[in-house]
Amino acid sequence: MAGRRGPGTLGRAIAAFVLTASLSAVCVGEAPRTPACALARGELTVEDLPAGSSVRDCRAVGRVVTHDGAGLAVPEPGTTVSVDALTADGSAQDFTMAVAADGRVSYAYDADHARARPRRRADAPAPCADGAYVTAGRKEYGTYEWFLGDGPLPAHLSRAEVRHAFEAAVAAITAGRNDCGYEDTVTVRARYLSTTDHEAGIDREARCVRRDGLNVWDAGDIGPEAVATTCSWSRPVPDGPDELLEADVRFNTHDYAFTDQPSDACTRAYDLRSVATHEAGHVFGLGHAGEGHENLTMYASSFACSTAARTLGKGDVLGLRSLY
Repeated sequence: MAGRRGPGTLGRAIAAFVLTASLSAVCVGEAPRTPACALARGELTVEDLPAGSSVRDCRAVGRVVTHDGAGLAVPEPGTTVSVDALTADGSAQDFTMAVAADGRVSYAYDADHARARPRRRADAPAPCADGAYVTAGRKEYGTYEWFLGDGPLPAHLSRAEVRHAFEAAVAAITAGRNDCGYEDTVTVRARYLSTTDHEAGIDREARCVRRDGLNVWDAGDIGPEAVATTCSWSRPVPDGPDELLEADVRFNTHDYAFTDQPSDACTRAYDLRSVATHEAGHVFGLGHAGEGHENLTMYASSFACSTAARTLGKGDVLGLRSLY
C-alpha cells in the first residue's frame, strides 16, 4: 500500500532521528575541535608546521624545523629557542621559534634574508659613532654559569688558555668593555664553573637540537656556513624580556682556523676572543647588527685576523644598557 512503511524503513528513520538528536546535544555550546595534524617523517619546514599550529595536536615536540638553512628542535610549550650563527660573509642565519603555554607556534626570522653583499668595513661608521643595535627579546636575570666542554678546543690552545680567552670575552659583555668612553653600567653577572663531558646542544648543521640544563662552550663540526653558533632557550616573563634558561656556544673547528694572537702573517684565522665576545653578546640578549654596521661587535662576521670585536662599539653598549 502506498502509505505503509515496512519495519526496515521505520527502523532506519528512528535511528536517523536518534543520531541527529545525539549530535545536536553534543554540539550545543561546544566549539568545533581542530583535528590533530599529521606530520610527515623527517625534518620539517615552517610550511609543514606553520605559525598558529599546535605542537600538542601535531605531536611536534622534539621534531627539527628548518628555515633558510637554520634549524631548531621544537621545544616544550612555554619555551622559546633561538639560533644565531656568525658567518664568514656576514649573512645572518637567525631563526627563533616560540611555543606558547597552550602549544601554539610562532616564528621570528628575516623573510627577506639574502646573502650579505661584500663591503669594505671602511664604508661603515666607526664603532664609536654607530649607535645601531638589535636585541633578541631575552636576558639573563641572574648569573650566567657556564662550563667548558672536555673535547678538542679552538686554536690548539690548552684548556686553561681557552678558558682564559672565553672568560675575557664574557667579561667584555658583562662589563660593557669599550674604547668609546662609556662607563660600565651593565649589571649582568657570569661565572665559569668547570669542565664538563656534556656537549653544547648544537648538531653538525648548526641546529639547536637539545637542552640539558647546562650552559656549555665547546668546539666541533657545525657545517661549513657558520664560524660559530649560539643556541638559546628562554621562557616568557610578564612585562619583560624572556628569561634565559640555557645558552650553548660552539666554535667551528672543522672548517675554520682560530688564533688567540693574530700576527701580521695571519690570512684566514679568526681571532678567538673576537668571535667569543660576539657569541657572548648573543648569550646575554643581543641580536645581529645588520648590513652597514660592520664595525660593531654584533655584526654577523668578526672578520678573519681582526681583533676589533674584542671591545664593544657604541651600539653594542647601548643594546646592553637597554637590557640591563
